[in-house]
Amino acid sequence: MKVLHVITDLDVGGAEQQLRLLLRRLPVPCEVLTLTSPGPVAEGIEADGTPVTHLGMTGNRDLTALPRLTRLIRDGGYDLVHTHLYRACVYGRVAARLAGVRAVVATEHSLGDAVIEGRRLTRGVRTLYRATERLGTATVAVSDTVAARLRRWGVPEQRIHVVPNGIEAHRFGFDPGARALVRTRLGLPLDAFVVGGAGRLVPGKRFDVLVRAVTQLPGVHLLLAGAGPERDMLRRMAEQFGSGDRIHLLGERDGAVDGAVDGAVGGTAEGAPDGRGAAGPDIPGLLSAIDVFVSPSPDEAFGLAVLEALASGLHVLYGSCPAVDELPADQAPGARHFGLNVHELATALRELRRQGPGRLPVPPVVRRYDIARSAEALMSVYEQALADTPARRGGPTAVPPRQGRAAALPPASVSLPDPARSPDPSPDPSPLSNR
Repeated sequence: MKVLHVITDLDVGGAEQQLRLLLRRLPVPCEVLTLTSPGPVAEGIEADGTPVTHLGMTGNRDLTALPRLTRLIRDGGYDLVHTHLYRACVYGRVAARLAGVRAVVATEHSLGDAVIEGRRLTRGVRTLYRATERLGTATVAVSDTVAARLRRWGVPEQRIHVVPNGIEAHRFGFDPGARALVRTRLGLPLDAFVVGGAGRLVPGKRFDVLVRAVTQLPGVHLLLAGAGPERDMLRRMAEQFGSGDRIHLLGERDGAVDGAVDGAVGGTAEGAPDGRGAAGPDIPGLLSAIDVFVSPSPDEAFGLAVLEALASGLHVLYGSCPAVDELPADQAPGARHFGLNVHELATALRELRRQGPGRLPVPPVVRRYDIARSAEALMSVYEQALADTPARRGGPTAVPPRQGRAAALPPASVSLPDPARSPDPSPDPSPLSNR
């Protein structure tokens, strides 16, 4: 079995890091193709020994990318194409079918009730997604919550497979040496109460709620890792409330794969805290340095950041986390849900500060979501997808398809809808505007 992974980009992000972790464990030859932005995760994947090809897509509507992608897939002789993120799923499914690939699997990493990959869902996006989803053999949901959303969109039950995200828990274990080192490098008092957060700085993540809550707590510091269009707004907000010296915007942080805690302080000038020139911590270093982790996003598909924080023994306050909410409470006793309310969050943080939270034992939920289990479950999806589809002419020996499952659509059936015929009630420049 030879597999090609097609992903929208390889900048630092949850889906991108998850792909790298899976590639390290999938027991089949794999290659990766990124439509745009072969960023730091691409460098890491290549360092691990997996080839990465950059398609050079110039924009959301660069339709010249489709024949180039089709040709690359056909020339590669792949048995299965696995797509990740919205734009790669749309283009990748079509190209794979045109290239005559036996099976096409897609992972839905970030589908919320009202957003996809942090951006607003529109009727055009839904139309294009549903039309191209029919070209796939299987769609992987990263949680039961996402699977339910896919069913509501009309994706047939038999094509949906739940394969939860996974982490390497040992990389996020608490390290007191890293805690002291990170705090010293960032100029934080060793006895300060420090709150942490991480994610893309976009409106849907609601980091404004976290910043405003911390500004109400004198002496409390915030370490916020991530890049995005809201960074300047969050900085101005902190300064407006007279808390610019306590709100530390660390920029884009790596670490979900590479973050050895013994190198906890590293990074680039872009990631310097508040632009003052000192390098900031990676994610494992940040988690060791803080006292409580907050994920204010109200609409998540899984909740990787929450899981990583729990692996570090932290108390966690979160707005949405299917990875926790879908399990009994005793699986994550240190995690607590809060509403999207500044006063409620500030009150919860004030209470944790009063208690002196300390470190907790790593909860059972962390062991449940081990990346090795995710890779094993994904291989089962691959095997079933290939068993349910005929071999290409001249390709590998076919596995007889199971009864009751439709064969893959032939290349001739590929067609894209015109989103203009399904207008969205609110303006949307392009149904491909996500990622």
